[in-house]
Amino acid sequence: MLVTTTPSIEGKRITRYCGVISGEAIMGANLFKDLFAGIRDLVGGRSATYERELQRAREIALKELQERAVDLGANAVVGVDLDYEVLGEKNGMLMVSASGTAVVVE
Repeated sequence: MLVTTTPSIEGKRITRYCGVISGEAIMGANLFKDLFAGIRDLVGGRSATYERELQRAREIALKELQERAVDLGANAVVGVDLDYEVLGEKNGMLMVSASGTAVVVE
């Protein structure tokens, strides 16, 4: 399945628009991740733990997006937008949402 942030796919013709779709992933951060990330903030550097969780959430959201496209009979998703938010008490959860337009291309 082709998934792109652009409104069209070069060299492909969109023959049918199936609809706007979305996929979401909400990941909770646990105490140990928060503790080690806090230490990393104090000494500087990147938090590999949070980066892995962010990547995992993005992959889940995009997988859901593709599954919904397939359910509509699409073979591509164009105009994909990724959004990131923190949620919950003390911002303890990360939400990644992906949205786009399911289409059929030749």
